[in-house]
Amino acid sequence: MLTASEWAASRLGHAFRNAALLESALTHRSAGRCNYERLEFVGDAVLNFAIAAMLYREFPDADEGDLSRYRAALVSGSSLAGVATELDLGRQLRLGSGEMKSGGDRRSSILADALEALFGAVYVDAGMATATAVIESLFADRLGALPDARDLKDSKTRLQERLQARGLPLPAYELDSVSGEPHEQWFVARCTVAALEVEARGEGPSRRRAEQEAARGVLEQMAGTVTAP
Repeated sequence: MLTASEWAASRLGHAFRNAALLESALTHRSAGRCNYERLEFVGDAVLNFAIAAMLYREFPDADEGDLSRYRAALVSGSSLAGVATELDLGRQLRLGSGEMKSGGDRRSSILADALEALFGAVYVDAGMATATAVIESLFADRLGALPDARDLKDSKTRLQERLQARGLPLPAYELDSVSGEPHEQWFVARCTVAALEVEARGEGPSRRRAEQEAARGVLEQMAGTVTAP
């Protein structure tokens, strides 16, 4: 197995001058106080700027709304977890015994957070130009595979537009339950379109994600029972 430094040089294309930064970026809070949370905070900003700049350059005719949807797709939790999986990041993480036993090295949320921390670590270690180069190399294929911006609207937006086009009232969202520890909660939400007698539930690590999943469920039901406008 590669050392962390060898892995970073091979997979990220960056040789860390400060090995402590890399160690922190790969350490989950369950494994110690010196963990990736501060670097994740920086990395989130670095990632969003780098992706925004890349999209601005690559899509000169896209308006602000389209650029925002493209960016949201590229920096979503599932996208980041996908990049992290391709990098085999999970095998490099330092996790507490409880997190390791529960499969934390494969959990999407942890992989996404650690990836952002790595971007933050590269920025602190070598500056914005190097961090941007690393990010662009990792997201190049995903950039090329982006669908039309109209297909990237989130489920709640698409459901609202679908209902408005039919002159129907907006959907109602309710939070059914919240479970888990304060730092790792799980939400269950419900979306109801009373006029169509359609309802669906959704789950996720945030209320917003749960509502999005519920809206997606309603859209799927509508696709099977209602002719699209």
